[in-house]
Amino acid sequence: MQFPLEGLKVLDFSRVLAGPFAGRMLSDLGADVVKIEPPEGDVTRFWGKVIAHLPGYYHQQNAGKRNICIDLRHPDAKALVNALVAEADILIENYRPDVMGRLGIGYEDLSQINPKLIMLSISGFGHDGPESRRAAYAPVIHSEAGLIYRSHQEAALSQTDPDFQDLPLSVADTNASLHGLIGVLSAVILRNQTG
Repeated sequence: MQFPLEGLKVLDFSRVLAGPFAGRMLSDLGADVVKIEPPEGDVTRFWGKVIAHLPGYYHQQNAGKRNICIDLRHPDAKALVNALVAEADILIENYRPDVMGRLGIGYEDLSQINPKLIMLSISGFGHDGPESRRAAYAPVIHSEAGLIYRSHQEAALSQTDPDFQDLPLSVADTNASLHGLIGVLSAVILRNQTG
């Protein structure tokens, strides 16, 4: 069986959910996704019940991916990343906006190595502006969007859970991944049409 994204190479530098979920979907569609993790591993390797040596959460977001460990702070890391990027089609990252650039592996740096590289860069509050450096975890985004307040009102009215704190799933992370995936697939189509 042939999958629609066979032949595409993806580097997934992202962690937790916003980003890894997009990488998982690209893998499900046939792309060759390589997850780049720090020496200590993705933080989700230590979350929840362990099944087959890893927590279910980690399996769910990273199924179908290959893994490589790169310490991005190591002096030789940039050369290794550059070699991987030269062969990649897509790169996914969800660090704070200044991190990749500070490491010398921001879009401006990497697009010089591979001008056809498509980069999905997920940040909670944009890449510039007064809020861009804020950490963005799902409860923060849910609160800022009014989702927790609204859901708390509904829980209180139905008297199902008067101690409601947050949504049972991360709407912020999954929506960021889905919208990012739409952008990536659109960019792949445009790149295929225009070169």
